Amino acid sequence: MSAKPSPFINRELSWLAFNRRVLEEALDGSLPLLERLKFLAITSSNLDEFFMVRVGGLQLLAHEGSGKTDPSGMTPAEQLAEISRLVHQMTADQYTCLREDLEPRLAAAGIRRLTMDALTPEQDTYVEGLFEHELYPVITPMAVDLDDPFPLLPGLGINLCVRLKTVKGTDIPRFAVVAVPKGVARFITVPTEQGYHYLLLEDIITAFLDRIFPGEPIVDSAPFRITRNADMSVREDAAGDLLEKMKEVLIERKLSSCVRLEIDSSASDILRSFLTTSLDIHDDSLYSLPGPLDLSALFRVATMSGFDNLKIEPWTPQPSPDIGPSESIFEAIARRDILLFHPYESFDPVLKLVEEAADDPNVLAIKQILYRTSEYSPVVAALARAADRDKHVTVVVELKARFDEARNIEWATALEHAGVQVIYGLKGLKTHAKICIVVRREPTGIRRYVHFGTGNYNEKTARLYSDISFMTCDVDFAADASAFFNTITGYSQPVRYRKIEAAPIGLRSRIVELIENEIERRKQGQEARIMVKLNSLADADLVKALYEASKAGVDIRLNVRGICCLRPGVPNLSETISVVSIVDRFLEHSRIFYFHNGGDSRVFISSADWMTRNLDRRVELLVPVDDLRCREKLVAILETCLGDNTKARQLLPDGSYRRAEPAPRKKALRAQEIFHRRACEAAKSAKKAETATFEPQRPVPPKG
Repeated sequence: MSAKPSPFINRELSWLAFNRRVLEEALDGSLPLLERLKFLAITSSNLDEFFMVRVGGLQLLAHEGSGKTDPSGMTPAEQLAEISRLVHQMTADQYTCLREDLEPRLAAAGIRRLTMDALTPEQDTYVEGLFEHELYPVITPMAVDLDDPFPLLPGLGINLCVRLKTVKGTDIPRFAVVAVPKGVARFITVPTEQGYHYLLLEDIITAFLDRIFPGEPIVDSAPFRITRNADMSVREDAAGDLLEKMKEVLIERKLSSCVRLEIDSSASDILRSFLTTSLDIHDDSLYSLPGPLDLSALFRVATMSGFDNLKIEPWTPQPSPDIGPSESIFEAIARRDILLFHPYESFDPVLKLVEEAADDPNVLAIKQILYRTSEYSPVVAALARAADRDKHVTVVVELKARFDEARNIEWATALEHAGVQVIYGLKGLKTHAKICIVVRREPTGIRRYVHFGTGNYNEKTARLYSDISFMTCDVDFAADASAFFNTITGYSQPVRYRKIEAAPIGLRSRIVELIENEIERRKQGQEARIMVKLNSLADADLVKALYEASKAGVDIRLNVRGICCLRPGVPNLSETISVVSIVDRFLEHSRIFYFHNGGDSRVFISSADWMTRNLDRRVELLVPVDDLRCREKLVAILETCLGDNTKARQLLPDGSYRRAEPAPRKKALRAQEIFHRRACEAAKSAKKAETATFEPQRPVPPKG
């Protein structure tokens, strides 16, 4: 008799199921070719981060002999074995998609990856000149002595392993490594009369290895790529200077162990054995691939200019109907609370709030949290400008934002030099909340304008991620926002907020209280319903709370984009719970929570997913949205996502996903398409109303 399955789905396997759903978009023949190529690149980028963060940590546990099981009952070794099996299958499917489907179709459309032996004489001459003048001067081969440590190669870079002919009279193999230069474009465009033809940089270098090793016969060579463990953190109790300690973490990552080796399948057994031995890689962490390595680089091809017929129709973010085109952002917020749904509605009002505050002589102070920003952030520039204009500017910069540490260190230093008061958050916690406060002197006194968000202050990702912005000058929200900032920037003890809740103190207990309230109402015979939109649901206690609600008969509908450790539809456990995941052109990133509350619904936005790290080890915010218009807008977003039958996948009790399809005689509903249409219609109606309002009345000439 088989063992009863765990009530929890393994977190890592759930994430891999998410990446499989992304890969399904690359496999979808109904999408334009370059859109499919983009999704293929995303799956590769996702796997890179997965190995650096999740697999690296599991390997350390397995190496220590840890037999501790996760909530699903799997040990680290068992998880690694299943991860290896699934990822090997996934990478095989990736390359089948690329080589047997996408590349032939792209070549027919004029986008062709060339091989060196397929060049015309003119192209061959061009490439040879390119190598001699631009590549050869920057390439530095590294001889590898078997008795010496392997060269310290950066993670995720492309390298060539070269085997040279043994010295006469010896049988000792000789190897060298050539790191493909990162400062040179990976895709080299070659002259052609039409279309876009390109070579891979490593293919060009391979063709000219004899010039890099003159007089040394080359036996064979192959590209390879290593992934290093990035699951490292700062011991903040021993970190006197957090900025310096974070710099040390960045260096430590460059020295960390190799958790994955990718090598071209053309590599000889000798090359493969040499690399696995030198890098201490086991077979389950070795991925022999038909090339090219690093499919994430194809994002550059997928997003290049031109070939619009191979791309999806662009959806331009629309202006909010609540903000006039020439209206001050302060006037707009003072008139009513504003809720924006990005990227369907433009992120510009959020930028405008900070930029207008920087230039407004009536603004006294700006307080803001920066978790991730763009490379040339207009928000950071505005904050520096505000400080230069003698406004009191306080910025909490989260140095521990994974893979953005270097950028955040740079911004923190630049802001300090500009006169901004920079705080590095709370010791032992990541500050992940999204909030900005502007303090302004007005004729009626001091007024505080507040922005709460579910996403980062990053105008680039705001065009790619779906997120919520809530802007208000409500006095209770303003008081809460100021109290929250005082808590994380000073020695203030956490206070009882008027409206919001913050992790790690009260957010978890507030969510549990809301779930328990629905349970109690259902027991009293009332209607009880929960709707939630999240990126991830992995916290065991909250999963258990939802199971208890389901047992009581509460209707629970969840939209979870990525990791979901809850099993829906299990008899006597989760019969009233349904879970869908949407993968479409925009990354679903907003977090919205709805509780029926006996008909007086409570609706919230949050920076926090329902994961233990968010609830217990991060500074997060839970923000109620009470304004009727804004609340109805959020409920409509939830219901639309939960009703998607085109891009949604339904989670089944066994942890697998099934693509949703319209029921017979039911209309196909694609949530993101509906959101775009609604935003366009709202902007059009607002513009029409504005024209009607301000159209001048012209005199009618007299008759006769």
